[in-house]
This record gives sequence, structure tokens and C-alpha cells, in this order.
Amino acid sequence: MEAQVEPWDQEGAATVFMALELRQQLRLSQQLIMTPQLQMAIKLLQLSRLELLDVIHQEMEQNSALEEAQETTHRDELEAAGAQGPEEGLREVTMDGNTVPDEVDWSNYMEEYSAPGQVNFENEERELPKYESFVAKKDSLADHLKWQLVLRFDGQLERDVGEMIIGNLNRDGYLDASVEELAKTGDWRVSVVEEVLGAMQTFDPVGVCARDLVECLKIQVRHLGLESSIILEILDHHLNHLQNKNYKAIAQALHVSMEDVLAAVRVIQGLEPKPGREFADEETHYISPDIFVYKVGDDFEIVLNDDGLPKLHVSAFYKRALRREANLNEETRNYVQGKLRSAAWLIRSIHQRQRTIYKVMESIVKFQRPFLEKGIAHLKPMVLRDVAEDIGMHESTISRVTTNKYAHTPQGIFELKYFFNSSINRVSGDAIASESVKQKILQIIKSENPAKPYSDDKIASLLEKENIQIARRTVAKYREMLNVLPSSKRKQIS
Repeated sequence: MEAQVEPWDQEGAATVFMALELRQQLRLSQQLIMTPQLQMAIKLLQLSRLELLDVIHQEMEQNSALEEAQETTHRDELEAAGAQGPEEGLREVTMDGNTVPDEVDWSNYMEEYSAPGQVNFENEERELPKYESFVAKKDSLADHLKWQLVLRFDGQLERDVGEMIIGNLNRDGYLDASVEELAKTGDWRVSVVEEVLGAMQTFDPVGVCARDLVECLKIQVRHLGLESSIILEILDHHLNHLQNKNYKAIAQALHVSMEDVLAAVRVIQGLEPKPGREFADEETHYISPDIFVYKVGDDFEIVLNDDGLPKLHVSAFYKRALRREANLNEETRNYVQGKLRSAAWLIRSIHQRQRTIYKVMESIVKFQRPFLEKGIAHLKPMVLRDVAEDIGMHESTISRVTTNKYAHTPQGIFELKYFFNSSINRVSGDAIASESVKQKILQIIKSENPAKPYSDDKIASLLEKENIQIARRTVAKYREMLNVLPSSKRKQIS
């Protein structure tokens, strides 16, 4: 059965078909696109000085068109030799007036240099000293305990159990696994694990391999030979009173004098709560300032730290190759041009980074001049917007500049973000920086009577007398940021 199309259907289909057509329209729009130059500039701007050095060295390895400028380059030597002429630049090599004789008495030569003696032949497969033999390395807690384990036990079973225990110690020297878990892991008897653990708890450092703080302190007390004292009773049953320094409650519960309690407390305070602390493998991180601020007369001078930064320049060899070699193919020419362009972008971005850091530091010196002259008590409140408006840059740029950048000032080395802090209202007068308030709180705590430390309310009232209006909860927040204990735990009874 064939389908038939009515005439009006044909006309309708033709009408629909004619409505579909292609058109070209011209539309103008603006779109923000980050160019490779801008991306590189932003990336370098937020890097620290050491990270910048790593990026520069990496780029120099990958881009042969990027070179480090030397005092006397090879090109200068060639040009100097070319200026003298082709014959003048080459000289005959002489032997300081001595000439080689035509005839050599080989018999005397062999007799003189063939004296009998031991002859050593170099063997490429000989055992060379290891690199670790020349590098100072601090023993870890695990290595220190394994050395004692080998000296203590002769049996392989005990050594295997001991190594399992060492493998389950945290950085503070505490055992993070139970005896049952260790026995199940190695398919050992629980009594064997307990015996090895008891022996290892006598190892150095004293208190290692303990399962909690109380056991660690009790091990140290037994090591001191004080098992019969009230110290063990305090650790077992009155640790909460000891933490809150409620010594009177301890004396009443143990029916002893306050002098005996204080003597026991002094012994406990001398114990080490983290035996593995001395074997910590934390490396010291050194700060290399990005900028120096010196006091010269009545003014401050800003000097960028360029020490160690390579002085980069674009290779002249590639420039000459593009100018002279007209027969380069398109692929080679594009490759060379890309390398030259990348090198120029990097050099320009580094210069822009240094100029921006200088401008930001110049503005900080303008705002924080009293701090540079008199100290932290005169630090002014400042935000990123203040510097951004002063030098005509965006706040995000100022934020990137002040990240991981350090300045050497007459008051010490500070991160640039240190100079930006919130303000605290005074009862009368200008506002004060929050860092200055923290410093005043620290000074008040240092000057207090250890037997009667100031509460947070008292510190707030003392600050109000110094024309600083601050709430008690703000004092508590700043005190915690300074890692200072509350008054109940700072109290000392002599």
C-alpha cells in the first residue's frame, strides 16, 4: 500500500522547508582571558623566594634559550679574539722554553720508574663507601630501640615481637596497639608479648613503649625508685585534681600534708610526658628574607634580596640563528621562537614580581613607620585595601605578594601578612592593632603573681585602664592563640 500526499500537504511541507535557512550575524562581546604571560606573572608573584629559585632552575634546564649572565661570557671571549685577528687569537703552545729531545734513553727511564713495590689495580666492582657515611644523620627512635632490642634478646621470637612493638609506636613513644592485637597479628601467645613489652619499657628513653600517659609517668617514677611514695597514688586516682591544681583535695583524700603533695607535684612536673620527643625528626626550616628594611638616618631604605637569584638573559645564539639562518624550516623556526618567547616572558615576570614586592613594602613602611621605629606596641591596624589603594593595585595582588614573603626589619624578621591585622577600639583615641593587644596581654601575664594569676576578666579590666576596650571572651581567644593556659592552670603553689 503506497502513501499518497495531498496537494495541500505538499505545499505545507515546502513552506516548512523554506523556513529553515542559515544566517551569519556579527556579534561584539568582551571576555576576560588569561594570557600565558599573565598566568606566569601570577604564578611567580605568589611563590616564596626558595620556590622561585626552584622554578628558575627548572626553566633553565628545560629552556635552552634561557641563560645565566656571567661576568665574562663565551661570546665576549670570541669577540675579543676576533678583534685581534684570526692569527693573533691563536698562539702556539710551548713548554716554557723546554723542548722535547729527539732521542729518549728508554732504558734509564724504565729503571727509574720501575722500582719494585706493591701494585694496586682499580676494580670497578669494589665496594665504595656509602653516601650515608659522609652525611650526618640523627638516629630515629626506632633505630635506637632496635639496637637495645638486639642487645637484650638472643632469641628470634623475642626479637620479632620487639620489632612488631617498635613498628606500632607513635612519634611520642607510645604504643598504639593492645597486647591482644599484637599477639593476634603475629600469632604469638599473649604472655610472650607482655613479657617482651615489660622488658622494652625499661629501655632508653625512660617511659617508652607505654600505652598511656599514666603508665608512662609511672615507669619513670619506678625508674627513680619512688614506688613507695604518694606519687603513684596521685597518678592512679587523682590525675584530674592534679590537672586542675586542686592540691588541697589531693591532700585531704590521701590524708597527707600539703608539703608532701607539693613535693610530689614537683617530681611529677619534672617527668617527661613524651619520651620520643628527643628523637623527633623534624627539620629546621630557615627563612630567607625577600626584602631588607634598614634605618639610614631618619629614613628607611628598602633593599631587595637578589642574593642567589640568577641574572637571566635570552641566549644570543638563538637570536642570531633566526636572523642569519634563512633556510630554517617552519617547524624549527616556530620552536626557536617559542623558546625565545618563553624566556622573555619569564625574565619580564621576575622583574615585575620584584617591582611589585618593592612597591608593597614601600607602602607598608609608610603606614607602619612607628612600628619600625619603636616596636610592636606601636603597630597600626591595617588591611589589604589600604595598601591596594595606596599603590593602585587590586587587593588580590596584594594578597599574593604578602603570602610566603618575609621582610628583615629593625624589629626582626616578619612575614608581610603580619603587618595586616584587625583593629581594636580604644576608650578614647585611635584604634590599636590586634597584635599589639596580644603583646600587652602577654606582658600582663608575665608580670602577674604566679600564686595569684590574673583571670580573663581581670586582664580585660587592666587593658581598659590602658585605654583598650576589649571583652573577656576576646581576651580568652587571644590567650589561646598565644598558647597560654587559663588562670586556674597557671597557678603555682610554693
